[in-house]
Amino acid sequence: MPRAVVLLSGGLDSATVAAIARSQGFEWFGLSVDYGQRHRFELEASRKVAKALGARDHIQVDVDLSRIGGSALTADIAVPKDRDESTISTGIPVTYVPARNTVLLSLALGYAEVLGAGDLFVGVNAVDYSGYPDCRPEYLQQFERLANLATKAGVEGTLKFKIHAPLVAMSKAEIIRTGTSLGVDYGLTHSCYDPDLEGRACGRCDACTLRLKGFAEAGLTDPTVYIPAT
Repeated sequence: MPRAVVLLSGGLDSATVAAIARSQGFEWFGLSVDYGQRHRFELEASRKVAKALGARDHIQVDVDLSRIGGSALTADIAVPKDRDESTISTGIPVTYVPARNTVLLSLALGYAEVLGAGDLFVGVNAVDYSGYPDCRPEYLQQFERLANLATKAGVEGTLKFKIHAPLVAMSKAEIIRTGTSLGVDYGLTHSCYDPDLEGRACGRCDACTLRLKGFAEAGLTDPTVYIPAT
């Protein structure tokens, strides 16, 4: 059984990607990163998802990007709320974390090389998050090239690294339908950028807005617990 490393955030996208990797016959290893994110409930969610979807192993690496800041997810910057879909898809939002996906993919690459795994799965999506430069196909293509140039396994030819981004062109509804068909329990996942102290989703940030819209368009009920509207 070939091995793969799955970047597992605890959100619905990465859970779906893990299920896809499993369905394709990979023995998958989850990698989650505590990067100082304010929505830390996603880390607990990642552990639950890894167990539910049968990860061979699941590790967490700590890299404190809050020391750099520059994002509403890692610094004292307000998380945007109540934005419509057209606004969300315009420009690069303040929830962009500088170099996050490059850091995360680099860690996954190192883990994959140690494991002898040539396949890396990531849940980036260019439809809903077109404003994030590190979620675009051209970025992933260049990182794959780097992976094969900058590793011992790549240079010596013992591994050919491939970046899998199966959700990159899917709508959120398509992602949810796919995951549901593969047995993903979305009640284990966490998407909110600004949850309360109990871990309840705000229902108003971009991540919540897109999640709610996706479930509605998929004709399914979102199992997330949201803060009651006032």
